[in-house]
Amino acid sequence: MKTVIIFDHPYTATAGNNQPHHRSFLAALLQQVRHQLTAAGQDIDLIDLHADGFNPVMSATDLAHWRQGVPIDAQCADYQRRLADADRLIFMFPVWWEVMPAMTKGFLDKVYAKAILYNAKSMQTTLVKQPQIDIITTMSTPNWAYRLLFGAPLAKLLFRGTFLKTRLWHFKWYNFAQLTQKTPQQRQTLLRQFKVKL
Repeated sequence: MKTVIIFDHPYTATAGNNQPHHRSFLAALLQQVRHQLTAAGQDIDLIDLHADGFNPVMSATDLAHWRQGVPIDAQCADYQRRLADADRLIFMFPVWWEVMPAMTKGFLDKVYAKAILYNAKSMQTTLVKQPQIDIITTMSTPNWAYRLLFGAPLAKLLFRGTFLKTRLWHFKWYNFAQLTQKTPQQRQTLLRQFKVKL
């Protein structure tokens, strides 16, 4: 089973070792996820967007390529091949202003492209393996406020507006809320207890 992880954090996947000024709870979660999946015998392919220097901005030239149904550039074409081969996709990113950061949004805009990974007329995905999609997020907002006050915008943007819209049916969302309010000990407990569904 092949799992592709799309990781979006400015500190990159190297920030999971609790080093001052270069540490990220999300990167520590990534270490935990990779350990669990490797122990289960899964093949892991990491796309580290910041480490790759991915440009999320859709230029006029990019849009012209997108409209013609051709890969925007060699990097996007490589990402598209890797997604097409996946049995499982895991998106990992922090929630900023209640939605995903620019890197993740740009990845969806430029890589999950019409005539390549979905059919523009039928809105049917071309990911024939129907991959399981997991979203792992971190945020400072309380869970109750995110869902009740803000209406859980990620659920609308990703699950309804992207995945269900293109007939990708299998997804799960793991959210770590109010992390800024957690003590180091509480964060370590969260890490130890976290398990993705295998």
